[in-house]
Amino acid sequence: MTEKRLARGALTYAEIGATEHRRAPAGYRHVASRTYLGEGADVYRRVAQGILAWELQRRSGLRVRAESGVVVPGARVVSGFGVGPFRLNVPCEVVWVHRPVPGGGPQSAGFGYGSLPGHPVRGEESFEAEIDGQGRVYLSITAFSRPANWFYAAGGALARRAQRLMTSRYIEGARQLAAGES
Repeated sequence: MTEKRLARGALTYAEIGATEHRRAPAGYRHVASRTYLGEGADVYRRVAQGILAWELQRRSGLRVRAESGVVVPGARVVSGFGVGPFRLNVPCEVVWVHRPVPGGGPQSAGFGYGSLPGHPVRGEESFEAEIDGQGRVYLSITAFSRPANWFYAAGGALARRAQRLMTSRYIEGARQLAAGES
């Protein structure tokens, strides 16, 4: 019996896992954002747990359907935004995961996922909660992408604006997680 997958096909780009080390492959548009969220291990834990439970995506206004309630390597997720026939579904597969480690000290937790067939772009995006040696907590978002086809390439300016909007919504979602808002 074969396993029924939420989304079909293979990842649509060659540089799988590049966001894990914040590499920016040539030939793609790049996004790198790092936002201060607060101080302390509790803030870090709340943000990390939210990221690893798809909560960051939900708080950004996306409808999330995932194969797993928590982020795990290989899990597929379909996020959607818009309404009715104007809903755009974006299928992705988790390509790497970092979980919080016990104890203190600088660390990061989060994941990266890549585009599957049907996604408007080809590329990868990552979300990480970071805590530094002084206890400061940040959200880092790293992405690289290019249009999946001529139709999405034609809407280049609109696509860049949409990506900036989604990044700002992710940041707002992380601020809510940091503050402990339900």
